[in-house]
Amino acid sequence: MSEKRIAATTGADAVSEVMRQINPDVVVAYPITPQTAIVENFSKFVADGLVDAEFVTVESEHSSMSACIGAAAAGARVMTATSSQGLALMHEMLYIASGMRLPIVMPNVNRTLSAPINIHCDHSDSMGERDSGWIQLYSENAQEAYDNTIQAIRIAENDDVKLPVMVNQDGFIISHGIERAEFLADDAVKKFVGTRNAFLPLLDVDNPVTYGPFDGLGGFYMEHKKNQEDAIRRAKDVILEVAKDYAKISGRNYGLFETYKLEDAEVAIVTMNSSAGTTRNVVDKMRAEGQKVGLLKPRVFRPFPAEELAEALKHLKAVAVLDRALSFGFVGPLFSEIKTCLFDIDNAPKVINFIYGLGGREFTPGEAKAAIEAAIKVAKGGSLGEKFGYLGLKETEAVK
Repeated sequence: MSEKRIAATTGADAVSEVMRQINPDVVVAYPITPQTAIVENFSKFVADGLVDAEFVTVESEHSSMSACIGAAAAGARVMTATSSQGLALMHEMLYIASGMRLPIVMPNVNRTLSAPINIHCDHSDSMGERDSGWIQLYSENAQEAYDNTIQAIRIAENDDVKLPVMVNQDGFIISHGIERAEFLADDAVKKFVGTRNAFLPLLDVDNPVTYGPFDGLGGFYMEHKKNQEDAIRRAKDVILEVAKDYAKISGRNYGLFETYKLEDAEVAIVTMNSSAGTTRNVVDKMRAEGQKVGLLKPRVFRPFPAEELAEALKHLKAVAVLDRALSFGFVGPLFSEIKTCLFDIDNAPKVINFIYGLGGREFTPGEAKAAIEAAIKVAKGGSLGEKFGYLGLKETEAVK
């Protein structure tokens, strides 16, 4: 494509299309629902000669990430995609990828984890990997999944970062739902991502290096981890720099998070990915009724922009945080992060937590409104109560 185009697309198709435009050196593929369409489409691009990537099919997601690590260490620009149990099967290798500072980019189509078996959306998979050292970006719709994937290449390969990036979108809701998206021209994407300038590649045989050696007692393991932590913290500035450059070619602006009618709000709701769209409409309706409510949608979950979020939320009286995942035995993972970043603020807003949409259960406008109304009640002096509840839970005594 030599020009921008607007098309009806699914989130999965949008990501496979941008992978065609990026044309990475190596794409490793293992299909898992609902991610399958991404690598399936890319395999057609390979068969049709539209890309010259080395397309590697493997027998599991563990092997998929292992192959990515080997190729990235060799100096290649590497991508793969996964979902749910597949991401969980990669768990061991995710830590190795980040610990070896390899800039792999991986779209993840969010899907719940078994048991019981369920192939639909929640954020159990990516939240389960929040401490694996990967940068995590979240996408509300196909357009954001497309835009985030392009930017992820530049973020991952930045000399101050050199870390893998996971780009999340909601399984089936976004990956298979058709909506409008704008695609940039191939040349614009190619120019934006540039070519990878690999750091200490294994294939530089004149300057041999060792990756991932034993570093036990008396070694520098702790220093390596400190360096890794410094890198992911630096990524916050890099994410903003890349977003600024991306806005110049796309006209679309991205930050660490998005706010909607938040500046003069008294109460807000915090929610990620596709549920933000539903919530935005509810905010509009409640604003029309005279309620001073707003929305904050996190885009970057790792590194967690704690200071920036605290600044954006500190003027509120109450905040409802919605989690599409559970941290069993405690509260929702997003809630615990938001609560922590507000802890040191004088007169901090009261924060309540709702779990919603597990296993793909529909998130309705009524549920968004119920969460906001609960926060309004707290803002007016109502009791925080349990501080933790569910939205859309069926009433049953069948299982305890």
